[in-house]
Formats: sequence, structure tokens, C-alpha cells
Amino acid sequence: MSRFSLIFLCFFSFLISVLSFFNIIYSYYFDLIFGINKYIYTLIFSLVFSLSFLLKNKVDEKVTIYENILIVILGYIFLPAILAFPYYFGINNISLIDSYFESISGFTSTGFTIFENIKHLDKSLILWRSSTQWIGGLYFLFSIILLISIFDNNLKKSLTNFLSFDTNEILKQNSKILILYTILTFFIFITLKIIDIRTFDAFNLSMTVISSGGFLPVNDIDTIIKSNLQKFVLSILLLISFYSLYVSYNLINIKKKNLNFFTEDIYLSIYLIFITILFFIFFSNENNFVLIFFSITSSISNIGISFKEIPANLNFLFILLVIIGGSFFSTSSGLRFLRLYALFKYSINELLSHARPKNVYIHKFYLSEIEVDKSDLNKYFLSILVFVMSLFSVTFLLTIFGIDITEAFKIGILTLMNTVNSSSYQLNDFTFYDLNNYLKSIFIVYMIIGRVELLTIIILFKKFLLKD
Repeated sequence: MSRFSLIFLCFFSFLISVLSFFNIIYSYYFDLIFGINKYIYTLIFSLVFSLSFLLKNKVDEKVTIYENILIVILGYIFLPAILAFPYYFGINNISLIDSYFESISGFTSTGFTIFENIKHLDKSLILWRSSTQWIGGLYFLFSIILLISIFDNNLKKSLTNFLSFDTNEILKQNSKILILYTILTFFIFITLKIIDIRTFDAFNLSMTVISSGGFLPVNDIDTIIKSNLQKFVLSILLLISFYSLYVSYNLINIKKKNLNFFTEDIYLSIYLIFITILFFIFFSNENNFVLIFFSITSSISNIGISFKEIPANLNFLFILLVIIGGSFFSTSSGLRFLRLYALFKYSINELLSHARPKNVYIHKFYLSEIEVDKSDLNKYFLSILVFVMSLFSVTFLLTIFGIDITEAFKIGILTLMNTVNSSSYQLNDFTFYDLNNYLKSIFIVYMIIGRVELLTIIILFKKFLLKD
């Protein structure tokens, strides 16, 4: 393993130690001394791990794409194990699998929880749950940079003029991500304070929103977001994790950017406006449209939190929005709107080319000079195929262990899309605490698959197990 790969893991292990330190300070300040050892254990272990591996002298600096895939997957397995310490050492009678399930759910920004009543947790642990989402969202953005050549060559063109991402370019982009991610987190926090959300709830919600997570500081969001103004403002804030993280940076430096840098965000805006108008025309008469708009923004950003009064007949439409997802370079999941649009445009062009063989059809996005590569189109199609395969496999496994097939299908989609179960999808009564360990293990595996995409695992499988 190269030194760069070790630094990647050590950086996030060090971040965990920083978060542990802040939780220790928070616990002392608010006199939450009971169970403070759980953060001390986490601090010591994460700090020792990061320093010991960082000081290792590694000569090999060459990093292959296969090593990048491996290090990203290992991070999704190992880092949540450290994040599980406060649950295991801080809560009586909690099992290892439950602790790991909760940390994986936070780190993958899914939001499934084994806790039936958040009020029974001390505030430092509620803050820790939100912190695991925040660091998981950052890890996901870093991992996109590492695996960018696998997922999308066109995405690379919207980030940099470099033909390939060497170590220096990766570090440069990751530094930019860290700064933007932190600034946007504080922007969300300040905005929530302005609309009169109490400090503790605003801070937790800001980490949930920026990471596309599903953990809340309370059992129901209705208890902290009450007025229509608060609901509308929070709906707009949810869109921060729907658009590309770079959109604010690109707008500030707009004079140095061409239209190619805004292509995906323009298309996402058109998509959002179209969806909103559609829902307003057909579903606003008998319902509070502010609540529906909140569920729209929550679904397209793959956060999933919602209010209780959402009509049951809309749950299928919200699940479709979850599947489509948001920007590729955001903390949201989904198949990605631009991927689906590119495949649709390619299919139409292929049909037209048979009807009018003398015409030449270019696979280029409107409002952009970027032409979609055939290799990228193949990746898009393979991603959809892999999603369908993954969905059928997780649905099949869940039904084997006794979950109703309708619930299994919907919860399978949310698992692969790293979206929390809520009233929007008629799954708010689905509880994870009573599930057996086999089912929890299945959810853990597929939550990780939802973040790394099965495509990367297939590439590793082909490399190491299908050698000539």
C-alpha cells in the first residue's frame, strides 16, 4: 500500500480524533461526565492509528486505480468501526453489530437507526451521530476524486483542465472540497439560527443537510420545524446537497469559468423546476404544498426526512425522485439525472440515425461544448444495470428473512440510495432494532455498496479473480 493511501485513511482517522476531542469538551462544558470515557477511547485509538501509519516510511508512491478502489472500500469498513466506539462503550446492553450498524448508517449518510427513542440518548451522543454523517459525507466527496476516472470522464472536465488526476491534483481538489464543505456547513447553521432554530438542533441539522444524511436530533422533525417559513427555508437548504459542491465556488469565480462548468447544475435546475410545477399542478389543491415541496427537495437530495402529513398516494413518486438523485459531485446518491438524460439522448439519436441515416448526430449536451464519450455512456448503462441487479438481490434477501415484499422493495431502494426511511415513503414505522443480526448485516453490506457502487467491486473482482 502506498504512502498516499495511508495518508488518505490517516487523515480521516485524525478527523475522528478531532471530533472526539470536541465531544469531550462538550461533555465537560455541559456536565455530561457520565460515559465520557467512550470519547477518550475513540480519541486515543484514532490518534494512535493515524500517527503510527503516517510515520511509516513507504517508498512506493505510485498509486493505481485498483489501489484507490481498495482503499475507499477499506475506509468504509474500517472507519465506521472506530466511529462505533462511543455507541458500544457508552450505551448499556448494546451489541457490537448494533453499534456498527449505527455507525455505518451515519458514515454512509443513510440515516437508518436502531434507536427507537432519540430522547433516551444524551446530547453528546446525539451530536456524535450527526458528526459521523458529516465526516462520512466528506469521505464520499474525497472518494469521488480518487475514483473519478472510473465513474465519469466528463465530470473530470468540469473540475479541472488536467487530463489526469495525479497525487498533487488530488490533494489540491480535496483541500478545496474540505474548505467548501466546512464553509457550507456553517452557512446552513447560521441560516437555521436566523429562522429561530435553537443552537443544538441547528448544529445537528446543518451536519445532516450538508452530508445528505438522515439522522435527526429528535424523533420527529415536526417538533423543531413548525412554521411554514422554517419548512420552506429548510427545503431550500436541502438543495445544497442536491447541487454540485463546486457550484458556489464556480459562481464566485464565474469570470474564469465557461458554461461547461455549470452544465449539470443548469440541467438540475430545469429538472427541479419541472418537478415542482408538476406537483403543484396536480397535488397542491388538497394538500399543504410547503410540505410536499419539502419532501421533493428531501427526496432529490437523498436525505429522505419528512413531515408526518405527507399523502400516502405520493410515496411512489418520491421514491422515483430518490432513484434519480442529484448532482454527481454532491453528497447525494441516486443514478444521477445527467446520466439518465445522456442515455435518453443517446437512445433517441440512435433511433433517428436509423430513420435518417444521412444525418450526423452528436452526443453533446445543450448549453455545453462537452461531448459525451461512448465509454461514459457504457458506464452509465452499466451503473443502471448494476443498480437493478443490486435491488433485486437485496429485495430477495430481505424477503427470505420475513420482510414483506413491498416493504423489502422500497427499503431496498432506500438502502442502495442511502436515504432514510420516512413518511414520504410510508416506511416511518419500519424499525431496525428488532431485526436479527443477519438482516442487519445485509443492510450494512448494501449501505456500503450504495456508496461505493457495485461497479467498483466488479472492477476489483475482474482484476484479482479473473486474471488470464
